Amino acid sequence: MLHHIRILWELTHARVALLRADPERGEITTTVIVTALMAIAAIAIIAIIVAKLTAKANSIDLGLGG
Repeated sequence: MLHHIRILWELTHARVALLRADPERGEITTTVIVTALMAIAAIAIIAIIVAKLTAKANSIDLGLGG
């Protein structure tokens, strides 16, 4: 039983050392957050432009008598 615990401890220790040696692990989260914020900003800008264009189109008088 002690042998199994020792093997498990060594595997865990090796995995933690491997994760600490890789400095690029945190960049994925940052990239995803920045991409999501840019997508939200793009959608908001498009919504504002569409609302302004719709308001302008509705205000045009076509002279159809109404």
